[in-house]
Amino acid sequence: MSERSTKRGFASRPGDAESWIKAPAANGRRSEDTSAFSARLTIDVTPALRGRIKVAAFRRGVTVADMLRDLLSREFPADPGEPS
Repeated sequence: MSERSTKRGFASRPGDAESWIKAPAANGRRSEDTSAFSARLTIDVTPALRGRIKVAAFRRGVTVADMLRDLLSREFPADPGEPS
């Protein structure tokens, strides 16, 4: 039969999930106060709310992710003794 190729494809999964999760972001456009490691947060919103969020970010000239990070940082500030 046919052998499976060992060549990694475009959408191949990493071999070690922990190192992949903790790898620094490749995108250099993030603000300087963002730590080298980030956590992904998934929420469910209505299509209408998603549209309003995207339009607001576009009008402000920022990405949705950056806009929501700022919003969450304002709403949930770090405690004085807590690392950011």
